[in-house]
Amino acid sequence: MKKRLHRFWREWLFPAALFLAIMSPLRSAILDWNWVPTGSMKPTILEGDLVLVNKLAYDLKVPFTTHHLAQWGDPVRGDIAVFYSPKDGTRLVKRVVGLPGDTVELRDEILFINGVAQHYTPTDSSPFLREVSEDKSPVVAVEHLGECDHYVMALPHRVALRSFGPRVMPDHGYFMMGDSRDNSADSRFFGPVSRDQIVGRAGGVIASFDTSRYLLPRVSRFVHSLKLDKS
Repeated sequence: MKKRLHRFWREWLFPAALFLAIMSPLRSAILDWNWVPTGSMKPTILEGDLVLVNKLAYDLKVPFTTHHLAQWGDPVRGDIAVFYSPKDGTRLVKRVVGLPGDTVELRDEILFINGVAQHYTPTDSSPFLREVSEDKSPVVAVEHLGECDHYVMALPHRVALRSFGPRVMPDHGYFMMGDSRDNSADSRFFGPVSRDQIVGRAGGVIASFDTSRYLLPRVSRFVHSLKLDKS
């Protein structure tokens, strides 16, 4: 019996414990992943995407905490950030729209930053219809948000908050929005996100599984960039 227990410890429990001892701090402070359960970032991120999170994008934190050991950067406009919601602490994935000191406003789906309307280029929505089950007639455009071009989507038949603000961002406060503007609980509802609640930056999709089709893998989205392909 002792030999069996010793063998079980040596071949199974100890390697598993060692793996967890190494991986847990690594995930907490350096590199992590985030399962996305909702469509608030469509069409950039889909339900069932497993997103890689770079926790060293802006700073180094004490493992398992939000305390900074070192900081070498801040989120920039257009980044896809992973953060803790100021409302209930849920970990969310949204796009950074407003920076500290910015005045953010939404007028009939048009985003204004410091009184300047952002530019939009309409695009064909048909390539996205298969993945957009919320509405059969979505409106998709490329939003030119500073130096970041990215897709945004509107769902005209849905009741949504299409005008907001103006709201001035406090020091260390960031305004976050989903790319699916009519299907996102974001800073329009829970307010600015403080700098110390930002976990890291989403770098890309590791893998993807279709939640509406029994978690069938979306192979075309494996190792998929979140940046807009301008080719």
